[in-house]
Amino acid sequence: MAASWARGVVWADVGLLAFGMLNCFAFSAENKKCDQLLNGQFICLEPVINDSTQEPVDCYNNTAQVDCIPAPNITCIDSQGISREFDGETMAFQKSIICRNTSGYRYTVAVALSLFLGWLGADRFYLGYPALGLLKLCTIGFCGIGSLIDFVLIVTQVVGPSDGSSYIIDYYGARLTRLGITNETYRVPHTEL
Repeated sequence: MAASWARGVVWADVGLLAFGMLNCFAFSAENKKCDQLLNGQFICLEPVINDSTQEPVDCYNNTAQVDCIPAPNITCIDSQGISREFDGETMAFQKSIICRNTSGYRYTVAVALSLFLGWLGADRFYLGYPALGLLKLCTIGFCGIGSLIDFVLIVTQVVGPSDGSSYIIDYYGARLTRLGITNETYRVPHTEL
């Protein structure tokens, strides 16, 4: 009799534990912030692109904000702190995307100035380095060698505008990016064939 009573108590505890876990999961799913949703539970809209810079509008500190919409029938807390169920068309939060800050310096202009007027320092004056521009002007481009080195550095985008911004490049497509390993980098283990 004591053994059956103990089994009954254990099953009651297991039942209460399962009920508590279900309530906990349901409670946490309803009170989850929308910006913490998993991939596939939301979709972010394409950013508005500035025609002159070909970067997202309002790019600041190499990030821009895009509107994100939770999938239909997802319940979460939106950016205003209201918990509600979404219909798949209502914006709930904004997500940061990477962009490049530009401040008006065009890549094609810098390359052309470096190629044709680099010996006068026009490329360095244009990019905001007046001391180096004056030095190149006085030494006729460091006797041509400095002009050639600057041309290579500007073409490969090693030398950019003095304010730290990026060039405005007149086309979409491939551009130089520096790759690095961060916390968001996923490593795939090597598998034997």
